[in-house]
Amino acid sequence: MSDQPNPSQNEPQIKVLPKKRIVRKLAVGQEVQGRVKRLTDFGAFIDIGVGTDALVHVSEMSQRRIKSPKDVLKVGQEVTAWIKALDKAHNRISLTLLPPGTRTIRDLEVGEVLTGTVTRITNYGAFVDIGVGYDGMVHVKEMAHDFVKHPSDVVQEGQEVQVEVIKINRRRGLIDLSMKNLLPEPEPEEPEEPEEVAEPDMAAEEEEEVLSPFELALLRAQEKRSKRKEKKRKKKAWYQETEEDEIIRRTLELAERD
Repeated sequence: MSDQPNPSQNEPQIKVLPKKRIVRKLAVGQEVQGRVKRLTDFGAFIDIGVGTDALVHVSEMSQRRIKSPKDVLKVGQEVTAWIKALDKAHNRISLTLLPPGTRTIRDLEVGEVLTGTVTRITNYGAFVDIGVGYDGMVHVKEMAHDFVKHPSDVVQEGQEVQVEVIKINRRRGLIDLSMKNLLPEPEPEEPEEPEEVAEPDMAAEEEEEVLSPFELALLRAQEKRSKRKEKKRKKKAWYQETEEDEIIRRTLELAERD
């Protein structure tokens, strides 16, 4: 058996160190400075100097929906971020590029009342900035209880208004708002009193003679007969006057001959 020492016995034993842990004390909401090390389809890894890279998910890069982290960040870029979550068991850090208090469309709830600024007016409504990266829209029908001919009759660009969220489409970034829901309900109009209708005079109606169809026809026949008699009388009188004139004329002619 060889007396040569076993090299493995003489070499110093290398101690396997556990995965490096976060040394710096961190807390949720803390502001940190970092540098973009790597971009992926779902986010970006940021070196914030604590031994492990933190992740910024693509949804935490902007209030608005973005297609790719490359639209916002690039490798080597220095950024300011805030700690969103800490997973000490798995040594993971989640960051957000949105300052504390920043709201997104994901935070909205139907029925929520907000104060916003009118940014644009169209023929069908007004767009209002409510601080979530997407302007909400107040349709002209949601501006007042009464009929509104044009949105400019109610609001102007730059005006602050109170609105209520009535519908949210987060996938498409659409927010429907209402001003009408925050206005007092109009008082119901009092029904108009019906005009007084004079009661029919029953006594007068009783005095008025109502003729039957037969009696009415008989009356008309009598009127026609009376008219014919009057016409004949006038014609007879005319003939009589004409004969008398003829006799007088002839008498005068005879007297002149004599």
